[in-house]
Amino acid sequence: MNTITTATVSLPPAQIDLGIGGMTCASCVSRVEKALKKQTGVSEATVNLATESARVLIAGGDTPEALARIKRAVRDAGYEPRSMEAMDVSADKRWMGVPVDFLPVLIGIVLSAPLVLPMVGDLFGKHWMLSAWMQFVLATPVQFILGARFYRAGWHALKAFTGNMELLVSIGTTAAWALSTWLWWRSEPGEMLHLYFEASAVVITLVLLGKWLEARAKRQTTTAIRALHALRPERAHLLPDGIRRTEITEVAVDELLPGDVVRVLPGERFAADGTVVQGSTQADESMLTGEAMPVPKAVGDGVTGGSLNGDGAVEVSVRAIGAQSVLAQIIALVQDAQAGKAPVQRMVDQVAAVFVPVVLVIALVTMLGWLWTGAAMEVALIHAVAVLVIACPCALGLATPAAIMAGTGVAAQHGILIKDAQALEIAHKVDTVAFDKTGTLTEGHPRLLVIEAAAGVDELAVLQAAAALQAQSAHPLARAVVEAATARSLVVLPDAASDVQAVSGRGSQGTVQGTLLSLGSLRWMDELGVNLGPLSERAQALQQQGSTVSVLVSQTAGAPDWSPLALLAFGDEPKAGAAAAIAELRAAGMRLFMVSGDNRGAAMAMAARLGLRANEGEVIAEVLPGDKAAVVRRLKEGGVFPPGRPKEIQPPRGAATREAVERGGHVVAMVGDGVNDAPALAAADVGMAMSHSQGGSSDVAMHAAGITLMRGDPLMVAAALDISRRTVSKIRQNLFWAFAYNVAGIPLAALGFLSPVVAGAAMALSSVSVVSNALLLKRWKPPQR
Repeated sequence: MNTITTATVSLPPAQIDLGIGGMTCASCVSRVEKALKKQTGVSEATVNLATESARVLIAGGDTPEALARIKRAVRDAGYEPRSMEAMDVSADKRWMGVPVDFLPVLIGIVLSAPLVLPMVGDLFGKHWMLSAWMQFVLATPVQFILGARFYRAGWHALKAFTGNMELLVSIGTTAAWALSTWLWWRSEPGEMLHLYFEASAVVITLVLLGKWLEARAKRQTTTAIRALHALRPERAHLLPDGIRRTEITEVAVDELLPGDVVRVLPGERFAADGTVVQGSTQADESMLTGEAMPVPKAVGDGVTGGSLNGDGAVEVSVRAIGAQSVLAQIIALVQDAQAGKAPVQRMVDQVAAVFVPVVLVIALVTMLGWLWTGAAMEVALIHAVAVLVIACPCALGLATPAAIMAGTGVAAQHGILIKDAQALEIAHKVDTVAFDKTGTLTEGHPRLLVIEAAAGVDELAVLQAAAALQAQSAHPLARAVVEAATARSLVVLPDAASDVQAVSGRGSQGTVQGTLLSLGSLRWMDELGVNLGPLSERAQALQQQGSTVSVLVSQTAGAPDWSPLALLAFGDEPKAGAAAAIAELRAAGMRLFMVSGDNRGAAMAMAARLGLRANEGEVIAEVLPGDKAAVVRRLKEGGVFPPGRPKEIQPPRGAATREAVERGGHVVAMVGDGVNDAPALAAADVGMAMSHSQGGSSDVAMHAAGITLMRGDPLMVAAALDISRRTVSKIRQNLFWAFAYNVAGIPLAALGFLSPVVAGAAMALSSVSVVSNALLLKRWKPPQR
């Protein structure tokens, strides 16, 4: 009998993004997170008050059952699960020209305005007091119809043994309404009463108005995401393939496949990432990279979906679609950053967990205190109501996410993609910046400047052999060799070399026409035991001139030694903004380092052009790719790289460095652009992956980095650190004002200096002011060269 065994396949956790309606304060966030984390399979749940959304990681995949359980948990907690798309659509609905979400506020204003007339009349010496029954008729619909949302949310909070803003408002306004009704019921006919119906109605109206203003402000923090989504064109002009299609067909963009060829007319947006196969134009990539100047595009150049075509019609071969496109990855990075929770938010969550119970106790103590001093019951109760109404956990809940959304959004609009809130919060502490040299501070397109052939060796033959060896490599120096050979009309066949191997950080080796060749650095030649002979002095001279020197050597079958054939000297140019970036970072008080695999002479020469101080140890040369991460770790510890001995790392020294070590070391940002930079980017406190005009940064580097710079401009490094500092500053300002508001407002209300109406207005404006302060970040612009 055969036994059939089944293997259980373990799926990675699925990510579910869900809109949540009805959240108003930090206490709501805490309650929803607790409800979600109790669900089977949920490993992580993060709720964002500013976006009114939740991100859940759940084991077993994104199945309909899992999504249903998540939605049910949200609803059972007293909130409304919504799709992310529905969250945007609901804000645009109107009735007779009035936004639907403003109607409750408008009705509240109409009903509450007559109740405020006596207060206005007192200013002019008039007595406009309404009768008790009219006050009751006007205030009751506001209390129990417009205020029904507060009762529902407060009831759900009570069932969960927690509290929220709605519970405070519903208790406070109900107390004011009930007190007024009681006083009216027990009064004598014709008696002049001082009722508090206006307090209950006006407080609810003001809270509704504050929430409406807050919602409008919060929507402005998401303009960056909406603008990125708007870049996606709906349709594309698909060219015929000669088999199934014989004419141009207009199709939806989501029908495109890699390999399709589409026509992009002047003024249209590129439908997908691809390569220009016919025509030339200019592309406006400002919304993706922040670069204001149009970028020329010709045959063979890459284009990014969502960028705007200039005045030329071009045909583009589709390379990437859907989630693999650059635009989709940008949107995903920004959404991830905005959905995340900054470390400082943990403290806010702890405060929010006890905020409402503490306020309820303070309100009770306030009422008992006033009664103890001999005040009337209605006076004591009104002061307690003021305490309940002025307490605002909303501002606490919005302080951090509103600033993060505004900061990451405006950064994305200028080509700075911040991976998560943690990277944003750490970046403002950076005091040390380490740059990879090639492609980051330099153009990354070295040219072959000199070929110094050994005696009796033909220069053209050497160049052709070197080009054959390097034809299959994508290394910048290898491309420079091939380009030089092509420029001299030499034929370079891709398969002219066999058994080609890349030796990391050293060079490459292979067989060309039966001869084993090695082309690489002087360090590698030393390791191989190559005797350069007369070429040695020339190599040293070229290094002193700032060139990167490689040596081509050969080894015949059976011979133990390598024979030098030629020296190849390469030169690169610094990027236009590199020196300005170094100067700006230095002016900001940063420690600066350039990490390079080049020989010390070439690195020193480039450092002089960039404004780096090689004599102060700011140049770290002859570093193998695998050693970059170790260099970053030593920089974090406060290690010093002496100018005379680049390969040695000395212990920390100096007062500033000792101070850094005492507080745990330096905070290091590493800036790189290639695959070999990924370990160093991951080892740094903040990794910055720099893109460039020839195809963007490495995907590996982007994943390892906390910040991605969509332009290859070194000034973007200073800009990224600047927006980080400004965003963290806004977070601190918001938290300060949120705490200060409650710390000052609650005692003033308890001591009787604030009426419930004034307290309600202050509470409504507190959260609006926090979001408005965060929105000031939208005015930020990076420094211009």
